[in-house]
Amino acid sequence: MKRQLKELAKSPVDGFSAGLVDEANVYEWEVCVMGPSGTPFEGGLFRARLSFPRAYPQRPPTLRFTTDIWHPNVYPDGTVCISILHEPGDDQYGYERAEERWLPVHTVESIMLSVISMLASPNPDSPANVEAAREYRDAYANFCKKVQRCVRKSQDE
Repeated sequence: MKRQLKELAKSPVDGFSAGLVDEANVYEWEVCVMGPSGTPFEGGLFRARLSFPRAYPQRPPTLRFTTDIWHPNVYPDGTVCISILHEPGDDQYGYERAEERWLPVHTVESIMLSVISMLASPNPDSPANVEAAREYRDAYANFCKKVQRCVRKSQDE
């Protein structure tokens, strides 16, 4: 993990920044995700915690936004729900293929690029936030208004 952090510091990736919450704990990272341009999230600076289990990279980290965000694939508590952060192996519900789920080859960069992609292209058919998914599908203008409030709030924080 230290190697990944050094690499990100040396060669930053567009769309996010990352660093340790506390220099003494390599398992807790703070990331800042920039809202993708051309989306309702554009202009937002969304902070999140990336928490790695001791069994990393065999087990996936969790990512939880600490900035308010309105998105179909983010639980109301800020926890991100995307395939690559789901435990490895077969999906008991048959929704995801094993190769879509966590694999030890994933890096912080691949995780964060997936999160940025999720912001740009929500999946309302597999919602973590049912109300946000409903609005995204049925009342897109209202969805965008709520997202814009989150964007403005993120800029003030």
